[in-house]
Amino acid sequence: MKLLTVKNFKTEKGEKAGYFTGILHLAPFKLSGKNVCPKASDGCVKSCLNTAGHGRYSNVQNARKNRTLRYFNDREGFLNDLRGDIQTIVRRAKKNGLIPAIRINGTSDLPALAIKMAGEFPDVQFYDYSKIVKTGDKVLPKNYHLTFSRSENNEGEVLPMVKKGFNVAVVFDKLPKTYKGIKVVTGDDNDLRFLDKKGVIIGLTPKGRGRSDKSGFVVRTLEGK
Repeated sequence: MKLLTVKNFKTEKGEKAGYFTGILHLAPFKLSGKNVCPKASDGCVKSCLNTAGHGRYSNVQNARKNRTLRYFNDREGFLNDLRGDIQTIVRRAKKNGLIPAIRINGTSDLPALAIKMAGEFPDVQFYDYSKIVKTGDKVLPKNYHLTFSRSENNEGEVLPMVKKGFNVAVVFDKLPKTYKGIKVVTGDDNDLRFLDKKGVIIGLTPKGRGRSDKSGFVVRTLEGK
């Protein structure tokens, strides 16, 4: 496959739940010279999972930058390869008795791209995290599940997004039982956010550089009660 990644710690956990997942990883924020995370906060940028796992290798980083530049400079070719990869995911999932799932924004926040692909593949489950609040006001494809991402500069959007019917992902140093009076469930067991119950906070624990965050991106448990 040219664009989608299938080997990921959390997506491999998803296979135990019966799903075969492909994720598109671009170079986040402005690492490629193009901004693919328009609402990224300082804490988000510093705590990004871009360098986690295989992302710590220079060849992986270069591949993500090249994909990102191709998205901007050769959009038609990029989309054709993405379609081909999605079709491959579908075939491989069927061959192994699994359900295909696609996450377009593994290290980016381009919901318009994901919505376009979900519209072209209505029988495939797509899902994403996003900080772009306005996306929640759109009529989204039934096969596209969106989880809003909380950061230190959009705290005021948490409750409004829950009221709109979206779950909200929050990074905690330790998972509390509730946050702002809303039940917290772990999001670390797998990446299959479309299986989560509605009206909950998806609790994530910090990884890598996020463990030393001081910006407020990571909610300290005592502050989150």
